[in-house]
Amino acid sequence: MNSAPGPAGGRRPTTTGIRKSGSAGSAGRPTTEWVVVVPVKGTSQAKSRFGPGDHSALALAMAADTVAAAMDADGVAGVLVVTTVEASAVFDDLGAFVIVQEPDGLASAIDLGISIATEMTEPGRGIAVLLGDLPALTPAELSAALTAARAHPLATVQDAAGEGTALITAVYGATHAPAFGPGSSAAHRALGYMPLEVSSSSGLRNDVDSAAALALLEGRLGARTAGVLGSNL
Repeated sequence: MNSAPGPAGGRRPTTTGIRKSGSAGSAGRPTTEWVVVVPVKGTSQAKSRFGPGDHSALALAMAADTVAAAMDADGVAGVLVVTTVEASAVFDDLGAFVIVQEPDGLASAIDLGISIATEMTEPGRGIAVLLGDLPALTPAELSAALTAARAHPLATVQDAAGEGTALITAVYGATHAPAFGPGSSAAHRALGYMPLEVSSSSGLRNDVDSAAALALLEGRLGARTAGVLGSNL
């Protein structure tokens, strides 16, 4: 994907299949497709809770499996990844729409992705934010959640522990109010996001922040994550 200098030190796209829309009030028709924003840390500090060492290859593989699943999900018109220049080639190769931003925290990456997606999304498309550490996610699981989310102006899927958030959606991107971080599940509900019923065993709810969490998903991991783990044996 081509890109050019943009806000927050990143690069703004010059070509994309996501076309600009009017304001939220002008969309005028129900959401049938989604643009999915995925923030990816893309640095050697990624997955620091795995312990000492550089876990960036594993973190990048998990993010790539997450993005690949999103791109194959029914109802997804495009995937916009906000990441570092070092990690950008992986998502370019997947065919995602990549926004380069120097490391500035999760909130900043999400805000930038939502802002650009809102500017460029055509009427009838909602905007979802999906975290990039869901290596067991399947296209069908994400598609089912996005289909259910069409019925709500704002919706959310909590992680398996019930404290964090894996996905938020907004029929109109400008209405998003992301609150990722400790206690984000309760924070999103308080902001009006409707919780969606998703099985706790779903790959959509099983984010990975530790080696123990990754081990629980053995046999269900995406090919890229499994490949990195296999190469380290």
